Amino acid sequence: MAWSTRELAELAGTSLRTVRHYHDVGLLAEPERAANGYKRYGVTHLVRLLRIKKLTALGFSLAQIAALGDADEHPEAELRALDTELAATIERLQRARSELALILRHGSPTDLPPELAPIAGGLSAADRAFISVITRVLDPSAFDAYKRMLQSLPGALPAGPELDDLPADADERTRIELAERLIPQVRDLYANYPGLANLGTGGNAHSVTRAIGAAMTELYNPAQIDVLRRIGLGLQAPRPIPK
Repeated sequence: MAWSTRELAELAGTSLRTVRHYHDVGLLAEPERAANGYKRYGVTHLVRLLRIKKLTALGFSLAQIAALGDADEHPEAELRALDTELAATIERLQRARSELALILRHGSPTDLPPELAPIAGGLSAADRAFISVITRVLDPSAFDAYKRMLQSLPGALPAGPELDDLPADADERTRIELAERLIPQVRDLYANYPGLANLGTGGNAHSVTRAIGAAMTELYNPAQIDVLRRIGLGLQAPRPIPK
């Protein structure tokens, strides 16, 4: 009993082109030919073709299948390695689906960390971009503190509504008064979330400082930046002694 190429492909549930490709790359041995020149495939060819089809369906590449050779009918080590790889892929895809669910549920932008999706709607465009930048460079403890702060005060920081609406030509008195109103609020936030002050050490602290400076310069107008500068100076000043 012998099969033609077309019959072999049909039995294996594949295509003529696939069978020929496996011949070209050396995965499937060439069969003997009949007197008329037609190929004559046997059971060994069908079994080999079915094995290749199964391994590719499981996720093996053709190069990996070629490396296995013909003899190993149950390549346990390679199968276990593939299982580990597939488990990691499934975990990654499950995380991606969870993030997509948050994004779709809250209609939030894709540039924010998924944990902050619920608060995205309460942020100004500048604040949202600022958060997107600095959460990429913050120390893990600082990021955790920053995240908890934002989740507890949605839409209120890092700038605040008054600062969001401050025009670029605001006079000095307006800027000073706004900074003085915001300093106690920001000081309380640092007290409640001490991790905010952790910018890391060495090169990481330098990277965080640069990222914050670049984000502020690009996202906020000169009056807003001046208020933020005054807040920073105010936080460094000692608190007045209660009377």
